[in-house]
Amino acid sequence: MESELSLYDRIGGAETISSLVDSFYEKVLADGELSPYFKHAPTGKLLEMQKEFFSAATGGPLTYSGRPLRDVHRNMAISKREFGRFTEHLIETLKEVGVSEEASYEIISHVNLYADEITNDVY
Repeated sequence: MESELSLYDRIGGAETISSLVDSFYEKVLADGELSPYFKHAPTGKLLEMQKEFFSAATGGPLTYSGRPLRDVHRNMAISKREFGRFTEHLIETLKEVGVSEEASYEIISHVNLYADEITNDVY
């Protein structure tokens, strides 16, 4: 029964996660507003950490081994608006890689749980 499968399995597992992360970060790194946040990040490590994050977030076999998100993003001054832009790229990519609308909502809901750890508007 499909409902017994993890979100990870329902979206296509490692292959979909890999495709999703690669395509998603192409968009993010091409976005002039978001790319400065990644200019000093080693791309290979970034993609590896994101594949772990999305695997773990969808109930897959990988565990996120990176530093806590709050620590990683603490000094970046990422605004809620920029986080929203990041999420828009994710939604677009989920559609492009064939993730269903229902599964996309589940993924976005999970990512949004971390918004307060990632954003830290400086006024």
